[in-house]
Amino acid sequence: MQADRQVLNAALYARRQSAVARGVGQAHEIFIKNARNSEFWDVEGRRFIDFAGGIAVLNTGHLHPQVIEAVKAQLDLYTHTCFQVIAYEPYVEVCERLNAMAPGNFAKKSLLLTTGAEAVENAIKIARAYTKRPGVIAFTGGYHGRTNFTLGLTGKVAPYKLGFGPFPGEVFHALFPNELHGVSVADALHSVELIFKNDVEPERVAAFIVEPVQGEGGFYVAPPEFISGLKALADQYGILLIADEVQTGAGRTGTWFACEQWPVAPDLITTAKSLAGGFPLSGVVGRADVIDAPAAGGLGGTYAGSPVACAAALAVIKAFEEEKLLQRSKDMGAFLVEKLKAIATKVPAIGDVRGLGAMVAIELFEGGDVHRPDAALTKKVVTEAARRGLILLSCGTYGNVIRILVPLTAPDALLEEGLAILADSFAAVA
Repeated sequence: MQADRQVLNAALYARRQSAVARGVGQAHEIFIKNARNSEFWDVEGRRFIDFAGGIAVLNTGHLHPQVIEAVKAQLDLYTHTCFQVIAYEPYVEVCERLNAMAPGNFAKKSLLLTTGAEAVENAIKIARAYTKRPGVIAFTGGYHGRTNFTLGLTGKVAPYKLGFGPFPGEVFHALFPNELHGVSVADALHSVELIFKNDVEPERVAAFIVEPVQGEGGFYVAPPEFISGLKALADQYGILLIADEVQTGAGRTGTWFACEQWPVAPDLITTAKSLAGGFPLSGVVGRADVIDAPAAGGLGGTYAGSPVACAAALAVIKAFEEEKLLQRSKDMGAFLVEKLKAIATKVPAIGDVRGLGAMVAIELFEGGDVHRPDAALTKKVVTEAARRGLILLSCGTYGNVIRILVPLTAPDALLEEGLAILADSFAAVA
């Protein structure tokens, strides 16, 4: 019976292997047929609980009714003009909403694009145009995209950067603070000073770019005192501070932007993923004087700010307001941390439970020794959980972190069910 159920997935996977580039990875050898909220069913009819959320794209769940209704309505009007040729109100309205939600006591403007990498590249372009400087400082463990320039910013080699160099010059990496692994805030800030001494003078640096919570890097949260210290250096030398919120944005951490929880406001913010509930849309929002630095025509893109995606984004924002999803994110995060810590008392390999809002992760070590990351056990648990009907994703520099990005619209009963599967998976393989 089990073999029969695997036939369709196996057949599709064989076709995929023949037709799709090898470099396009796939976490699970499963093909979806249909989905609803925080569940989906594969082509063989098997039900799965989705704790991956399309890598933080589905904060409002699969097929949120309000989002789908807005998209269908937009499809009856127009689907594309290229905003730079014939403009449309939804683009303007999304920018207005982002400007209103972004932190900072200054005038703001926004730019809409298509992907997270596009947003990051354009943020760097804007920073360079404003400062007239080439240098950018990113951080170890950071992930900023798959284009050549954003790979240069990314502080993780395997699998993203393997074989793709050389990468752009004038990009430098400082340490990201990580108390669990022995990197203090003072260490991280000192490493920035060392870059100024050894690699590039601060007067040639346009921007610092940092994730409020590292995504692919392992869900490590940037400490407030680190951000304050970084902003002090930025202000001292005329450097811009960019918050990369491609993964943290759109309410994942309990505020619309995670940097709302920072002690200082960044100059620019990048956003994407859950902004449009599964439709491709990204943006850069921040200081109006900074964003206006590029000349007219210097920013944009053929599909940038698609009217269909803009309609979806406005529906996502409305859903957050009406369903109080920011508070739900905080409550869900507290619930997940509590339950995961309870599981950790029975699983010595779980060395840390952490997160911000509903962006939560556990890190696994051999025997609980933080000097021995356990990527093998992490892979076994993720595989076993999928076999039992729970979709998880791993991450981290050493591949030993399991992250949870379940839709914020998931009911408590489904969270309980998923966590029970996780506990059972540990019991089966640990």
